[in-house]
Amino acid sequence: MSWYLESMKSLLSEADARWLRAVWAPAVVGVPPSDALRSLCVMPDGEIRAYGERDKTTVRGGSGEAIYLASRDCGLSWKAYPVPPGALGASVRSPYSGKYISLRNVTGGDAPGLYVFSSAVGPDDTAPARRRIDPSVYQVILPPVAMVSRRRWLCPMHFVDERRHYHPVIAISDDDGESWTLRHLPAAPDHTVSGAHRGLRWQNSGAEPCVAEMPDGRLMLLARTSLDVLYVYESFDGGDTWTEGAPSDFHATLTTPAFLRLSDGRVVLFWCNTQPLPELDHTAQRPLMPPSAVSGLAEDVFTNRDANHAAVTADGVHWEGFREVFLSEIRHRADFRTCGGAVSSADKSVHQFQALELPYGKILLAFGQHEISRRMVIFDADWLTEKTRREDFSRGLDGVSTHVYVKSISGTALYWKQRPGHCAWNRTYGALLVPDPDETWGEVLQICRIHDPRLVSETQGAVWNFPAARRGTVTIEMRVGGAGVAVSLTDRWYNVIDETVRAEAPFSLPLDRTRLAPDVWHTVRIRFDTARGTAAVDSDGAPLGTFPIRADAPHGLCYLHLQSPAGEPDGVGTYIRSLAMQSEDAPDEAAQNHDEEAAK
Repeated sequence: MSWYLESMKSLLSEADARWLRAVWAPAVVGVPPSDALRSLCVMPDGEIRAYGERDKTTVRGGSGEAIYLASRDCGLSWKAYPVPPGALGASVRSPYSGKYISLRNVTGGDAPGLYVFSSAVGPDDTAPARRRIDPSVYQVILPPVAMVSRRRWLCPMHFVDERRHYHPVIAISDDDGESWTLRHLPAAPDHTVSGAHRGLRWQNSGAEPCVAEMPDGRLMLLARTSLDVLYVYESFDGGDTWTEGAPSDFHATLTTPAFLRLSDGRVVLFWCNTQPLPELDHTAQRPLMPPSAVSGLAEDVFTNRDANHAAVTADGVHWEGFREVFLSEIRHRADFRTCGGAVSSADKSVHQFQALELPYGKILLAFGQHEISRRMVIFDADWLTEKTRREDFSRGLDGVSTHVYVKSISGTALYWKQRPGHCAWNRTYGALLVPDPDETWGEVLQICRIHDPRLVSETQGAVWNFPAARRGTVTIEMRVGGAGVAVSLTDRWYNVIDETVRAEAPFSLPLDRTRLAPDVWHTVRIRFDTARGTAAVDSDGAPLGTFPIRADAPHGLCYLHLQSPAGEPDGVGTYIRSLAMQSEDAPDEAAQNHDEEAAK
C-alpha cells in the first residue's frame, strides 16, 4: 500500500469519508495553481499540496506570488498558503528513508545544470541540500518514481540536442537520490509530409516521457512524438538497458502522457487519445506563418487538446477503459484564443497530468495548462472498467464534442508578445440541440451543414466516447431529414470536421435515405466484433448488412463519430435522440484475478 494512504484516511471526518467513498465518475474539486506536471506533493501526515503561483500577469515567466494549495480531506477542499522564499516545494517522499527529493535545473550562477534537491525536513525546508548531477540543462523533469521490486529511483525527462531532436532520458539512483546516472534513449522518427498532410508538424521526437513499473516487472516508458502515437521504450533489467523504441498502441500527437501505479499493482495511463486535423500547407496559410513553424521547428496549431483520457491495466498487457476523463469546458468558445487573458499559461489545453492515489480506490488527477481550463478531479479507478454508457442530452452537450473551428491566427506570434492565443483556433458550436420535430417537449441533436465563410470547414458532426470494447453494440436513435450522417467507430477521438475519419476508422458506414426511410425515427444497432473483423448493422430489427472492420484496434473501439456528408448547405440534416453502448467483452483473466484479490 502507498505509504500515505493511511495518513490521508486518518485526516478524514466521517462525513468526508462518506463523500469520498461516494465519488464514482470524475468530479471537479479544484483548479491547480500551475501547469499540471510536477506540482502535487504529499506531506507525512497525509496533507496534499499543489504548488504554483497566483496573480500572474504575463504569459511567460514567473510573475506571480508563489503559493501552494493544501487539502486535509483527500482533495475534497483546498486552501491557499504562501510558499516561504527558497523552500524546497513540490517533491517526492522516499519510501526508503522518508526524506523528500526533487530533480530540477539550475540555470544561473557559475555551475548551471541538472541538480537533485533533498531534505529530511520536507517541502517547507528553506535550505535543502543540493548536488549537481549533470552540467547540461534538461527539460520537463517529472517527479522521481520509486520502484517497487528494488531499491531504485527513476526520473524521466528529455534532452534537446544540437539538431533540435528530442531524446527521452532516464535518471537512475541506487543510493536514495544521493547520486544519479543518466540513460539517453534514441529519438523517435520525425513527422513527414505524406498522406493527408500538406505540411510538417512541430517536430517532437521523444519529448516529455513518463515511466512506470508494470505489474509483470517490466519498465515501460512512453514519450510524446509528432506522429499519431506515443513511442514506447521498455527495460527488462530495472532500467539499466532499454529497447530502441517503437510505435505504441496509444494514439497521441504532441501531448504529454503520465502513469500512476496503484497500491494494488495496477497501472493507470493518462493521455490525450486524440487525432489532430491533417497539417495544412503552411506556406499558403494567412496570416503568414513564421519560417520556424513552416519547417517544423515551432508550433502551428493544436486541434487535439480538448479531451483527455485514462486506461488501466492489471497485467501490463491488456488495457481497459480508454475513457474521456474530461472534455474542455471552453472547447466551443468563439474567443478561445483570448479567453482568460494573458495570465498563467498561454495554452488552454487539458493535456499534461499528475495523479495521486487516494483511499477507497479513488484517484486525484490534476491536468491542464491555462487556469481557465486546468482542473483537479477525483474519480474511482473502477469507473474506467464500466461496460455501458448512454447519452440522451438531458445534460446538454456536456458529453459530446461538436465544436468547429473559426479561421484564426496560427503559431506563437501572440505568445511571444506576452498575449494569450498560443497555437489555437477560435471555435463555435456546430451541431446544436433543437426541439424534437415530433414535439415531444424534448430536445435532440441536429447535425447539418450551414454556410458560413468564417469557418475552417462547414462540416458538422458529433463525437461520443464509450468504454473500450472489442465486442459490443452501439445503438443510435436517429431520424434522417436531409443528407444523413456518416457513422464511424474508432479507437480515438477525431475532430468532427475531419473527413479522413471515413477512410481511417476501423468501421464507417453512410446512413442516409438509401438505407433509412426519411423523416421517421429509427433505432440503428451496430454489433461489432474486432476479433472477427465484422460489424452487423440493423435498423428497427431489420438487417442492413454485415460490413468489414477495416483497421486494427488492439484494445477495442471506444468512439462513435457522426458526421454530415453534405457537400452543400443542408439545413435539416439528421436528428439524434439518444446514443447507447453495451460491451460484450468477457472480463480479462487479469481483471478477474484483481477482483478476486480485492474481495479477499
